[in-house]
Formats: sequence, C-alpha cells, structure tokens
Amino acid sequence: MTRYLVTGGNGFIGSNLIIRLLKNKNNKVLNVDKKILNNKFSQNLIFKKYINYSFKNCNICNVNKIRKIVLNFKPDRIFHLAAESHVDTSIKNPMKFINSNILGTYNMLNAAKELNIKNKKKFLFIHVSTDEVYGSLNRSEKSFTEDSPYKPNSPYSATKASSDHLVRAWNKTFELPVIITHCANNYGPWQHIEKLIPKTIANCVSKKIIPIYGDGRNIREWIHVNDHIENLTKLSSNYISGSTYNIGSGYEASNLIIVKSICKIFNKIDPSFNYLNLISFTKDRKGHDFRYSINSKKNQFLNK
Repeated sequence: MTRYLVTGGNGFIGSNLIIRLLKNKNNKVLNVDKKILNNKFSQNLIFKKYINYSFKNCNICNVNKIRKIVLNFKPDRIFHLAAESHVDTSIKNPMKFINSNILGTYNMLNAAKELNIKNKKKFLFIHVSTDEVYGSLNRSEKSFTEDSPYKPNSPYSATKASSDHLVRAWNKTFELPVIITHCANNYGPWQHIEKLIPKTIANCVSKKIIPIYGDGRNIREWIHVNDHIENLTKLSSNYISGSTYNIGSGYEASNLIIVKSICKIFNKIDPSFNYLNLISFTKDRKGHDFRYSINSKKNQFLNK
C-alpha cells in the first residue's frame, strides 16, 4: 500500500487529485486542509465513499500540528498543493500569501525532513507550483523552460517562487527527495468561481456582466485539470529527485477568445439572447502579466 498525504486537498486541483488516487484501492490518502467541506459539496460525498480516505483539518502554518500529522501518518508521498492562489487577493493582502505559501511550505519541508530521517525509506515531496514564477512573455518570445530565470510579477507568484527556492534548498542541503512542477492555467470541475472560465459560465447562466481586464488580449496556456493530475501521479513514481518539470498543453488563447467562445456556446443554446453583449472591459490588473507559455518537452509523460 502506498500512503499519500495531500495538502490543500479540498481545493480545485487537490480534490481532483485525491479522487484519482482513491480509485486505486492500494492507495491510502490523507487530505490535510484548513477548510472543512460542507456535506452538500459533491467532493465530500465522493471522498466519503472510500474507506482508504481520511481527513485532518489543519492549517499548514500550524507548525506543531502539521508536524504531528506528518510523523503519525508516515506518508510515502506528499503532494503539497496547499496555497493561497488568487492573484487579486494577493495584491490586496500579501501577508496572507507570505504566511501560507512561504511559511506553510517551510513547515511542511521540516516535517518531511524529519520523517525522511526517521523512516529511512523511499519518500518523495512533490511541490506543485505555477508557471507564473517565470514572469511574463511578449507574443514573439519563446516559451519558458525549466531553466528560465524566475521573474515573478505579483505577490502571489513571488511567494510561490520563494517556496520553490525553499524546496530546492531542502533537497540540496538536507537531501530531501523532491520534485517541483510548474503547470499552465488549469480548468475543470470544482474550480473556484473567481477564475475566468467558471466565472464566465456562471455569469452567462445568470446573464450578468462578464468583466475582462484591460483589452482582453492577455494570453494564457490552458490545460484540463485531469491532464495535470495524470502527469502529477506519473511523475510521482518516475522522476529524478531535485528536478523541475513543466506541465502544459501547448494550447494558448487570449482571455477575450476564451470568453467569446463560451458566450458563442450559450448563443447556440439560447438564440434569443446575445451573450456576447455581457462582455465588459474593466481597468487592468496591477502588474498584469501579458503571456504565459511553457515548454513541456522535458516531461516525458506529455511527449509520448
């Protein structure tokens, strides 16, 4: 039996990852999250169907509690996804991101280091990061690779970059087995309503204004969450410790194209209303990155 500890397992990517892991009866999964899901939420109903699932309500900033959880559970793999991730919120309240993304990761690394020393067994710490640590590209620049320099432009991406550096340092200094992954923009089931695609869909359903930053020409690379977690699980069993892996799709589109595509689908469903008229351009976000694009050729599981 393989024992998995997933931090932030009630979040968008974490919940999809846990469901994938639970489908294998030989896996035992512990979800560590500071948020308790309402029983009406579909994730909670799905999780509870599995006898190989357990949950601990804990903020990773609670150093003593998280240490006890890690040492008692003795995971073979830690998927570290717990993080504050909304860029707009990071601009308003950077300290919240410093505490969770930097200090929380520090606590997880120390607990993992102690576990690795005590158990003397094969172990891996998978740090799930973001392509935003690389900064921004213009239209003509080549995609970021794993060797691209870090140039974060928001408090969110700066704290994720900081946590990446901590993970690398614990690998080099304390020989903690780790990998770091940088993924493109995700979409799929249970994504937070503040994100572009679910917000556009929700506003179309309610026929509310769909706000788009600036002129909507900012470009993102998109990947379905199922493709992301498939690569995470494969990398967790076939990896080179200390390595970084980009996870992407190669599909890039501007925010405006994404929103218009969704509106056109609703136009087909309900021809009596023009959903394109809901689009409204708003003041651009501070430090808004223009384009994200990552080269995933190093990731063997994306290139078969």
